[in-house]
Amino acid sequence: MKALTSKQVLQENHTSDPNAVTSFTFTHRALSDVSCLAEFKKLEKLDLTFNNLSSLEGLKPCVNLKWLSVKQNKLRSLKGIEGCVCLTVLNAGSNMLQSMEEVSSLVRLRALILNDNEIVSICRLDQMKELNTIVLSRNPISKIGESLGKANSITKLSLSNCKIQEIDSSIKYCMELRELRLAHNEIRALPSELGRNTKIQNLDLGNNLITRWSDLKILSSFTNLKNLNLVGNPVADKDVLTKKIKNLVPSLHIFNGRPMDKVIKKAMDDNHSVVDAKTGQKMKQHKQPDKPTNKDKDENTPSMDPKSKRKSRDSKDKSVIDTEDVAKVRHDDADEMVYIDATEKKENRNEKREDDDDDDDVAVGKKKKKVKKSKASGSLAVQLLTPEPEVGLGGPSAWDL
Repeated sequence: MKALTSKQVLQENHTSDPNAVTSFTFTHRALSDVSCLAEFKKLEKLDLTFNNLSSLEGLKPCVNLKWLSVKQNKLRSLKGIEGCVCLTVLNAGSNMLQSMEEVSSLVRLRALILNDNEIVSICRLDQMKELNTIVLSRNPISKIGESLGKANSITKLSLSNCKIQEIDSSIKYCMELRELRLAHNEIRALPSELGRNTKIQNLDLGNNLITRWSDLKILSSFTNLKNLNLVGNPVADKDVLTKKIKNLVPSLHIFNGRPMDKVIKKAMDDNHSVVDAKTGQKMKQHKQPDKPTNKDKDENTPSMDPKSKRKSRDSKDKSVIDTEDVAKVRHDDADEMVYIDATEKKENRNEKREDDDDDDDVAVGKKKKKVKKSKASGSLAVQLLTPEPEVGLGGPSAWDL
């Protein structure tokens, strides 16, 4: 058992006055006891990521705490968090939590991140009038239920990689919802009530069980939709889906992770392809130039000595290489466009330090920055925690998975 001491806190903050400590970061120290923090009455921001905490009871006296990260610990319960009544941001992702009931009394909470736990149900969020971000990805949650009945301030909801079978009607009350991430679930249809969430801009329904085109027609209500993902659904295999989606949602910029204009172009190219009789694969049709006859060659081609012929061949080879280089440059330029989940832009920065869902925002038309991939297998999305000033403060969402 390794306990944090008051002396360590004061040394880290280069002070001898406990009341001068308002922010404290102590990560990767194998801490299991932080009860000494009760002495620091002015503490507002606390980062205890990557430790061995099994209880938050020691934080009860921290009544002025506003920002807390205890992700990657050994927590089985959030008991003790009730005393932190001023909390606006709580990140307890990647623990072993089985319940989230303790957060229901945190009425000032704006961002709640509890991804990668063992939570089976969502508690009532009625008292959280300012809550705008909920990330519950990778929990064994099978239904939303009535938990969102009064959560009408939510702008970002992530429930990717859960066990959701249907989108419950309570989601219709989330009238401010901008991002909805429900990838890797068991959803078969979109309810008509979802049509009331007209402000949705980013909708991820990848890897679900949607099979019928008729189950997607409600998308026409999303007049602000910019990014839609349906990859991994049976309906996504339909050849005519792209054109139908374009007609249904004219505002769409990104479809299945690619710019809409490129998706449309590829679909048109596929329609103009022919099938190879031997391989059964599609081949694009190219108009072949007329081949010159031997007579034409004799009349139009001047005679060359061996050196000239060799020089001509070298020039031709160089031309081919140059052409390939140009094609490669163009391909690289195309790859410079990145369409990743802005819902997880901050986790992207944290992952750079710690090594990250996802679940599941999109930077359209910006040049690609090299992003370190998450160690979490199977996760295509960059994972959680945005820059602290933005989280829960009404700024643009920067979360995804």
